[in-house]
Parts: sequence; structure tokens; C-alpha cells
Amino acid sequence: MSTPRTSPPAAERRTLIADTAIALVAAAGLRGLTHRAVDAAAGLPAGSTSYYFRTRTALIGACYERLAALDVADVADVDDEDRTAHGPAARATPLDRETAAAALAGLLHRWLTAGRERQLARFELSLEAARNPELEAALHRAGLTARTRAAEIVAALGADRPAEAAELLVAWTEGVLYDRLAGALARSRPAPDQAELAAVARRMIDAALAAPA
Repeated sequence: MSTPRTSPPAAERRTLIADTAIALVAAAGLRGLTHRAVDAAAGLPAGSTSYYFRTRTALIGACYERLAALDVADVADVDDEDRTAHGPAARATPLDRETAAAALAGLLHRWLTAGRERQLARFELSLEAARNPELEAALHRAGLTARTRAAEIVAALGADRPAEAAELLVAWTEGVLYDRLAGALARSRPAPDQAELAAVARRMIDAALAAPA
């Protein structure tokens, strides 16, 4: 006797829908993001996406939330890689600028290579909030995740004003990503190099930690 198939839990289906929507935006831009297209690409019955996210605004808001969660997971992965490379004893020592720069370079390299499509989708989805006031709050909530983590890092590095330093560090990180993924010279740049990115990351961290005027 065969075992009846069960539908995935609602949380899993919401995640599948958000991941599929992000992939569609990466492939075709916002013009490719429709409830019907998500259903088809995710292999879901017609009407599934609209059941969980009634409007396109709600669907984009879910993408913001999912993108923030994936970025946090990337931060944790890079931290785990650092622990593997240097051993658990490295966690007992105070965070220094070189270690922070190496971690940030690792994130930049990941987002410029394996995570390239996701970051392109994030930029395009974020621009939609400038046109749709209903999305501003959702984008703001998602953006707080990165800024909170950045503030913790710069505070551990001795920043006098962690919130301000974090704002600068996040803004510069976003600028590097945009420049290398979608900027005017993006196609002519060489492949991302970990050592070069570490030097860039160190300069950003040094500047963010510089005493305010």
C-alpha cells in the first residue's frame, strides 16, 4: 500500500516561492515576476503563489525577507570557514582588522561569484521600493539585519560610533558589489580576486573606523 503524499509545510512553500521569485527576477528582471510565472517555475499548482502572497507587493516583500536571511546565512558560513581554517582558538582572541577584512573579502567574493545572480536580483528588487511606498517598510526591515551585524563588528573593533561606522561600511560594501556586478566597467573587470578584495575590505574598515571629524 502506497504512502499518501503530503504537501510541504506552509513555511517551506513560502520559502520555495520566495527563492523561485528571486531566481525569476535574476533571470528576467521584474517584468518576469508574476504569480503565474512563480507557480510554473516552482512546479506548484496554479494559484499557489497568490494564496500565500495575494499581491505582487507582498511577494516582493517576501523576497526582501528571504534575501536578508540568505545574507545572514552567508555571514555564518564565512565565519565557519574562518573557524575551520584557523581553529577554535581563533574565536577566543579579540577581533582585529585583518580578520574582519578577510571575512568581508570572503563575503564579497561569494556574492560576486556563486551569489552573483542573487545580488543582481536584490538590487533590482530594492529599486522597486523607490517606486512603491508600500514596500519601503519591508525593505527597511530587511536592511536592518545587515546594519545590525555590521554595527556589532565595528563595535568589537573599537568604533567610537558603531551605528555610524556600520552605515558607512554597509554603503561601501553595496557600492563595491554594484560597481562590479552592474557598473559601467563590470564586464571588463578581471575575475574577483580574494587578495585584492581583502585589500579593498581593509581600506573600507579602516575608513569606517577613522575618528569622525
